[in-house]
Amino acid sequence: MNDLVTDLDTLQGHVGKLPAPRDLKVIDYLDDNALRWLAAAPFMFAAVGDHGGIRVTAGGGETGFLRVTDPQSIQLPRSLLDDPGLAREGQGFGSLFLVPGIDETLRINGRVSSVSDGHIGVAVAECYLHCAKAFMRSGFWSATPIDGNVTADAAAFVAQSRFMALATIDKDGRADVSPKGDPAGALLKAHQEAVWYPDRPGNRRVDSFRNILTQPRIAAMAVIPGSLDVMLVTGVASVSTDETVRASFAVNEKTPKLVTRIEQTECILRRSEALSRARLWPAVQTATGLEPAEIFKAHIKLSRVRGAEAALARASVSIPGMMRKGLDHDYEKNLY
Repeated sequence: MNDLVTDLDTLQGHVGKLPAPRDLKVIDYLDDNALRWLAAAPFMFAAVGDHGGIRVTAGGGETGFLRVTDPQSIQLPRSLLDDPGLAREGQGFGSLFLVPGIDETLRINGRVSSVSDGHIGVAVAECYLHCAKAFMRSGFWSATPIDGNVTADAAAFVAQSRFMALATIDKDGRADVSPKGDPAGALLKAHQEAVWYPDRPGNRRVDSFRNILTQPRIAAMAVIPGSLDVMLVTGVASVSTDETVRASFAVNEKTPKLVTRIEQTECILRRSEALSRARLWPAVQTATGLEPAEIFKAHIKLSRVRGAEAALARASVSIPGMMRKGLDHDYEKNLY
C-alpha cells in the first residue's frame, strides 16, 4: 500500500520536528513532584509486554494505591489491577497515572523487576508529565457517571468512545502508554475491516509511532468517560496517510496528518473494577501542590540531557511564568 509510512524520517516529516531534544522533560527516577502525583492518583492505565507483543490493563483504588519503595522502584498491588496475572518478570512496563480534574498525566516506564503473590515490582527508567490535550479533547473530567452498561455491541462502543490508552512496545521490549482523546465519533472508526484512529497534535515525541514501525503489535483500552465499561483492543498496527480516512477524522476543519490502522483486531467489552474503585466521576479535584507547569519546568531542569539546545530550553523555562504561558498558548492554538 503506497499510503503506508514505514520509516522514521517520513514519519517525522509529517508530524514535524521536536522543538527541543526529545528526552528533555524526561527524568529517570521519581522526584518529589512525581511522588506527590502518585500520592494523589487513584487510577492508572498500565501495560506490560516483550518482543512478542503487549497487553494493557487498568489499576485503581484509593488515592496513593501503589507503594513507592525508593525513587527508582514502585510496587503495584495485584489485587487492584483488572488483570492481576498479566505481568512477568523482565517484561517492559508502561503506565499513565491520572489525578482527578487535572488534564495532564504522569507517565512512568520501566521493567517488571519482580512478581509476587501480592505485588508487581517495577524498576523505573523514565518519568515525565504528558500534556493535557488528549484529556481536553475528550472532555474526560467533565463527564457525569453513567449507570449500567453503555452497550454490548463493539461497533457502538467504538462510535461512542472518547478516550483511549494506547500501549505499544519497541523491538527491545521498552513499553509505552500514550493517551488519545477526541469527541465521540472522532476517536475511533471501523473501516475496511480495521479499526482506525487519528494522530492529533501532542508532544511530538512520536513514541507510539516509533514503536509501531519496529514492532506493530499493539493493545489499547477504549473508554467512554463516565462509564465503568471499557473495550480492550489488540491487533497489528500500521501508520497511514490515506486521504479518505484522514478526511473522515477532521475536527474544526482540521484534518489529521496521519492515521493508524489496526488490523487482525480482537475487541473485548467488559466492566473495569479498577474504574469502579477509583470513582473518577464526577471529578473532584482535591489534590494540592500539583501545578503541571511547575512540574514540566522542574523535570526539564532535572533532565540529564545536555547540549546547547537543552541549555537554551532551561534558560527559557526559568523565566517566571514562561512555561505556564507557553502551555496555555499551545493548548489554545494547537488542540487540533
